[in-house]
Amino acid sequence: MGEQPDDEWASFAREFGIRLHRARIEAALTQEELAYAAGLTRSHYQQLEKGLSRPGVPANPSLKTIVGLARVLGVPLEALVPPFDVREQGARKAV
Repeated sequence: MGEQPDDEWASFAREFGIRLHRARIEAALTQEELAYAAGLTRSHYQQLEKGLSRPGVPANPSLKTIVGLARVLGVPLEALVPPFDVREQGARKAV
């Protein structure tokens, strides 16, 4: 079988963190500079780069947070949010 939903989300959160880190380095910003500009605390931002909200719990940033980070970094949302296939997630079509 495939990954369990929690494992899938943990992988998704880690990939988001990797993409966020790369975009920050490309923008030549420190964690503190990016966090402040996006309206976050440095510790919250650091957790996002790690893909965690607390030890052992995958990050789950709000859409407002993701949009704020993308805006400060000058990148489209697609650059930060990993791709996913809804069909692979077992989602049902709306009736």
